[in-house]
Amino acid sequence: MLNTLSGRFLILTVIFVMLAEVLIFVPSVARYREDYLLSRLERAQIASLALLADDMIDAELEEELLKNAEVYNVVLRRDEVRQLMLSSPIPRPIDATYDMRNAGAVELIRDAMMQLFHSEDRVIRVIGAPVREAGLLIEITMATSGLRMAMLDYGVRILVLSAVISVVTAFLLFLAVRAILVRPIKGVVGYMQSYAAAPEDARRIIQPTAGVSELREAEEALQSLQIELTAALKQKERLAQLGGAVAKVSHDLRNILTSAQLFTDRIETSEDPLVRRLAPKLVNSITRAVHLCESTLAFGRAEEPPPKLTRLPLLNVVSDVFEGERLAVGENDLSFAEDVPAGLMVRADAEQLYRVISNLVRNARQAIVATGKPGEIAVSAHEDDMAWFIEVRDTGPGLPPKAQEHLFQPFQGGIRKGGSGLGLAISAELVRGHGGTLTLKGTGEDGTCFEICLPKGDVADQ
Repeated sequence: MLNTLSGRFLILTVIFVMLAEVLIFVPSVARYREDYLLSRLERAQIASLALLADDMIDAELEEELLKNAEVYNVVLRRDEVRQLMLSSPIPRPIDATYDMRNAGAVELIRDAMMQLFHSEDRVIRVIGAPVREAGLLIEITMATSGLRMAMLDYGVRILVLSAVISVVTAFLLFLAVRAILVRPIKGVVGYMQSYAAAPEDARRIIQPTAGVSELREAEEALQSLQIELTAALKQKERLAQLGGAVAKVSHDLRNILTSAQLFTDRIETSEDPLVRRLAPKLVNSITRAVHLCESTLAFGRAEEPPPKLTRLPLLNVVSDVFEGERLAVGENDLSFAEDVPAGLMVRADAEQLYRVISNLVRNARQAIVATGKPGEIAVSAHEDDMAWFIEVRDTGPGLPPKAQEHLFQPFQGGIRKGGSGLGLAISAELVRGHGGTLTLKGTGEDGTCFEICLPKGDVADQ
């Protein structure tokens, strides 16, 4: 608790509120003392009015008037004449005199603090101006024990009230800080920890939502940093894979070009009638070399942007893929089947999802066409509470063991002769960018099935 931002803020709030209450307490007690003494002057003046009304009062009545006023004697100065209006024995000499007529704030505070720290009972003289101009001044003598007890009682009530106010204020500020600052900061920290666990997952890139401008600036800076870091990590990963494959690519490319060179030499130096048969081989060899070079360079650039996740109908994407593949089938006996609910909406990048499904369907088409037999490619989909599932199934010859061993590794997981394996590697990477997975559910003589799993919801909700 003490090591948290909200906990320390709570403690500091209590301290500062109490400090503010103490600063208020001192002048409050001084004002209370002033009001107390002025009230005693007013009581004494009222008591003296009885004597003015009747010059002769008995000793019992005079004692009762002084007792009610809580003073020992009353002196009233009227018409430049100083008159002892009421009097009683004073138990001890007068210790101090306080003139309330022109007392300043500093003087009142000083006298109040001195009164609090003097525990012994003293006799003091208090001078003030009579109310309603009933004379020039009024002077009383009184004991300080009642005054000090009243000041202590008032001070205790002020301190208790201050403590309650400070606790309530601190608790409200604690809740406000948690809602306005601590919770958004924890959200940012959560996104950072989640992103560190899987930097390639685009769902883990923070989306700025804070209402506080400083926090929003921090979220936007973090988002920019995460996007740049994701691109840099992809670049590094691809370059590392590319570097490991350079030797193999160079060797294969050299062999392909050597064959093409031999065919070219034969064409240039010979009038052999077999030239017509050699020419297509030359073209195929060069085409394969060019395709391998282009795929390698494209993979090394790592220019894939983070997916722009939107809600889209999956059936439209599958239909677009099938329309393109039907044009490539030509006269081959190959059929396409869609088993996607018309109202099924997924959260994905439309262009990247198209590329993933297109890669899987194209690989299936090429595998079936290579056998020269009829076949079918089917795409189905369903969902549950946690994710969407898309299956691409074909009736092809299945994957060879070597392809299964390095299925999603570039330059190693090719599923057909002459393939580089980049299609599946790129597709798996695109699906990971959505926070999902691309897996091989099964393969054999009766066909192959790949499954795409796209999770629902944001990382922050999980």
